[in-house]
Amino acid sequence: MGSVFDGAALKVYRDNLSSVQPLDRETERALAKKWIDGDKRAGEKIVEACLPFVISVALEYRRWGVPLEDIIQQGNLGLLRAAKKFDPEKECRLATYAVYWIRAEIREYVVRAYRVVRLGTTKGERRALRAYRTTHESDPVKLAAVSGLSTERVERLLPLLMARETSLDANTNDMPPAVERMSSSTPSPEEDAGANETRARAKAAVTEALRGLSDRERLIVQERMMTDEPVTLQKLGERLGVSKERVRQLEERARGKLRTQLEGMRVEAMALGSA
Repeated sequence: MGSVFDGAALKVYRDNLSSVQPLDRETERALAKKWIDGDKRAGEKIVEACLPFVISVALEYRRWGVPLEDIIQQGNLGLLRAAKKFDPEKECRLATYAVYWIRAEIREYVVRAYRVVRLGTTKGERRALRAYRTTHESDPVKLAAVSGLSTERVERLLPLLMARETSLDANTNDMPPAVERMSSSTPSPEEDAGANETRARAKAAVTEALRGLSDRERLIVQERMMTDEPVTLQKLGERLGVSKERVRQLEERARGKLRTQLEGMRVEAMALGSA
């Protein structure tokens, strides 16, 4: 595994991995035991079998603007860390066990590489950036109020805002580097799996509920409730050829329909679960 990819090398790397086959549970366990007993080649085989999985995790972070090949490399480092700790006697596959370390390595890297110059893609982000530059306000609630962003979004942006003034790697006032003082929000593999399943169910439920709305109601919901920067009632009214008050009424009606349909789905799911 090389230390650095370039674009062409990444393509070759991915092409080479296209022939890698995943190991079944028993084969993986047998190879892990051999590795523990000193068989280096056995260790290489179980790590190699998980390399395509690292790419699938790395793809989740491609929108950060960091080169994908660098993200994959960091994920591979996380895989190696996990492999060294892997216990074949436990009822867990290496990929499931390793995803925690893979994501931890990638997240730390993208935080280091991501810079404030990549902020400002929305009006809210630009307002938060201006407010921080002017006042150095670090209270997420206050910045959220000024920018119009959610508190959760501001909490994610703050490390990037502060990175403009202080390097994440710098030691200040006998304190460890800022990146080491950031609170870790890295979930466990079990939490990741549960959260992904919950998000998938919620997305499917909302998609199904939207089908019960008219085209006009669906447009209003998408423009008013499903975006970081909602369109004003006035502008929607102009687009639809109705008054601002009429848009408000349609929005309220759509909200009511969605609540009714989602509640009905929830009750139905509970009934099926108890059957």
